[in-house]
Amino acid sequence: MNLEQINWDFNEVGNWPKPVKAGAIILACVLISLAWLYVDTSEQTAMLETAEKQELKLKQVFEAKQKKAVNLVAYELQLKDMREQFGAMLKQLPNKTEIPDLIIDVSQAGLASGLEFKLFQPQSEVDKGFYREKPMNIVVQGSYHELGEFVSNLAALPRIVTLHNVSLSGSGEKMKMAAIVKTYRYVEGQENDDG
Repeated sequence: MNLEQINWDFNEVGNWPKPVKAGAIILACVLISLAWLYVDTSEQTAMLETAEKQELKLKQVFEAKQKKAVNLVAYELQLKDMREQFGAMLKQLPNKTEIPDLIIDVSQAGLASGLEFKLFQPQSEVDKGFYREKPMNIVVQGSYHELGEFVSNLAALPRIVTLHNVSLSGSGEKMKMAAIVKTYRYVEGQENDDG
């Protein structure tokens, strides 16, 4: 068979020799199969890449949640401890009815230390959000050791009492201490009064 004698016009395909027709059919089938495979798999390849990216993100989310889940019991115990500590600290803050008793306790701590009060002036409460601060200006006179005992007695009170702006003057048995003593109270809910 001489390939030069074949009329390669597609309108004359029916006159082509059988082996050429078979080759053309096989070639057409291969080209169609490759085109179909490319079109079909390119869409699936894009879907696969998207699924792989999503799988990676989901793995990261899973690992983060797994780390939290592993520590959940420890977090719950820590939260329980923190709530207990917060409750214990709140108990150290007097409520509104205990403030006068606490003022008496501060006064008695000074007297028990042998100090002489020159000034004991409670001030108005200062709102600090969820708690209120009750400052008291004091001026006491006594020896260095009596002043130290007074500070120690304040620290031993069952409620939180702090000293601020402390200034000492004098020497020996006639020392004078001026300070602001502050105590605090927890504010439950919304209080509309100032004291």
